[in-house]
Formats: sequence, C-alpha cells, structure tokens
Amino acid sequence: MSAGTEVRRERLSRRALSRATLERQHLLRRTGDNALAVIGHLYGLQAQAPMAPYFALWARLKGFRPTDLSSLIENRDVVRIVVMRGTVHAVTAADALALRPWVQPIMDADMRTNTLHKNGLVGMDLAALADWSRATLEHTPLSMADLRPLLAERWPDRDPVALAHGVRNLLPLVQIPPRGIWGRSGQPVCTTLERWTDAPLSDPVPDEMILRYLAAYGPASAADAQAWSGLTRLGEVFDRLRPRLRVFVDEDGAELFDLPDAPRPDPAGSLPARILAPYDSVLLGHANRSRVLADEHRKVVFTANGIIKPTVMVGGQVAGFVTVTAKKRSAAVEIATFAPLAKGATSALEAEAQRLLKFAHPDADDNDVRFTAVR
Repeated sequence: MSAGTEVRRERLSRRALSRATLERQHLLRRTGDNALAVIGHLYGLQAQAPMAPYFALWARLKGFRPTDLSSLIENRDVVRIVVMRGTVHAVTAADALALRPWVQPIMDADMRTNTLHKNGLVGMDLAALADWSRATLEHTPLSMADLRPLLAERWPDRDPVALAHGVRNLLPLVQIPPRGIWGRSGQPVCTTLERWTDAPLSDPVPDEMILRYLAAYGPASAADAQAWSGLTRLGEVFDRLRPRLRVFVDEDGAELFDLPDAPRPDPAGSLPARILAPYDSVLLGHANRSRVLADEHRKVVFTANGIIKPTVMVGGQVAGFVTVTAKKRSAAVEIATFAPLAKGATSALEAEAQRLLKFAHPDADDNDVRFTAVR
C-alpha cells in the first residue's frame, strides 16, 4: 500500500462520523434553504407516518411552516411514493421518476416472498394485471380498498387482496392529496407517478445515486447504502466510484467512502440538542447506526411493530425519545431519557421542546415539558 493510499484511509472516530453525518443532515444547525431543496438534498424523507416529514423539516429548517410542505405536495413538486426499502417517502417529483425504477427489484422480490400475498400471485399474468390497473387508476385515482372489488370483478378466481398488493409493487403509485397534507387526513388514494407528474419515468444512474447518498449520509460503506436503499450488490457501484472518492476506515476497521470535498467538521466541536421526527432519516441511513444510535438503545427506539419513535439527540447520540400529547388548548412533551442528562443538555432540550409545541400546537395556551427515565 502506497503512502498516498494510507492518507486516503484515514481513521474516523465514531464522534467524527456522527458530526459529519449531522452536518449533512442539517442537524448541527438549522439551514435557511427552502423545503424543496432540503428534501432533494436528503433524497427524500421517510413518510410512513403521514406527518413525519413535517417534523423532519422542522428539525432542519429555519422558520419552517407546515404550509411550506403542504403546498409542495399539492403543487406536485413533492410526491408520496414507495421507494427506498419498499417504504413510503416524500421525495421531489424529479427524484421519484428515477428512484422508483431503481428500487423495482425490491418490489419484484416482495411479490415472490411476501408470506401473506405470494400464493395469491402464483401463476398470475402480472403484465395484464399491471396494464389493467394502470388504465383504471390513471382514469380514476382509487384507494386500495376501492380497487379490490374491481380486481375481484376482473379476476373472480383470484384473491383481490393479493392482487392489490401486486399492483402496489408493479406500478409506481403516488398517494395523492389530501393524504400527507398538514391538518387533514384520509386513506391513501393512488394514481401513477407518470399520470400525476405528466412526465415519464427516467433511467436510474446508480453511480450518480450513490454520490447523492454520500452527500447526505456519508461517510458510509457499501453495506450502509444497501441498508438505506434496500438494494443489494451496491459494492460493485462503490468499486467503480472508488477513484472519485476518499476512503476512510471506522473504529472497527470497516471501509467508508466519501465525496472528496464533503464537509467533515472537527469532531471536537459542539453537538446541539435536537428532537428528531418519527422515522427520521438519520436513523435509517446506515447499516451500522452506532454513529447516532447505540445498539443497546435500538430496540427501545425501533419497536416490534415497526414504529420508530421520535427521539432526542444529545452529544450526537440518541439519548431518549419523546411523546407529544394535546388536549383541548393544552399540549405537552414528555422526554424519556436513557440516562440522567447534564443541566445544560436538559435546558437545551426543554427549549427545543417548547419550540416543537409552538410548531405542532400553535393554538395551545398551556405548554408543558416533562422529563422522565426510560422504563
């Protein structure tokens, strides 16, 4: 190994990784960028919980208002669609047109392996299912509940629930408003991405997608990118990109890649207290989450039924989680921590919690912040 290679394989501490990732996630300081730019930079926001993207942007943007995102969704600049890991994200419309074809292998695999629905799809003419469903949903957007009776009528010898699951995997379906609009609700009603955006799907360019991933989540390994995307064999992409990247190792000796000019702040710098959204992207962007979440705390934050709690971050690490409640004209944040916090961290989190309540419940007359220990 040459001397130059030794320099490129600089060792990065866990704190250095934490600080670099938080910088790129706009969690060291709130940015003055607009919501569309931040959603594009982060390559989408997890949106399984309809309101989660609003809290993710609140944590990252100066002066963010719910209408900033609602308007983008209503104007079709941002769409709610299944992409990374086969889960719903809020992504820019332009990114969705490339991301959805990129993750199609995840959707294809799910039709073969999903224990609830795979038997109902065995022997099905999937091309016919896709063509009929596309024509139906592009003519009239429907919920899956409303689509199922139509599928049963078209294929009476098939399980309509399994067929609807197949449609979800076969077509790039957008959940249209009012789903995902602040202060409103409703079950997901879907049409195709092409119909909603009036644009064709684009061919994914994996090399460029990995560079985008590193800009928001790096330094990172091929395994990290695979965990973020849900795809496999991304090591081949990293190998192609290696001449264009800086290569580091983490405390365990794992190889990490990064953009040469990406920010990697001094790890000795301060790390602010933050309250993160449910399903926050920073918790889902890596296979090795230890840069932000200790392994012993993961089972508390990631619950057995697939819910990822809104968390608090102190010193670059998840230090607990929050519960927000509201009743009539009062609202409260309960902060449950894994260990007692220093006085300065407690004060900083209390101030952040008050800002959260003003954002989420602006009409409340009485705001309360309470600290407890994780039981």
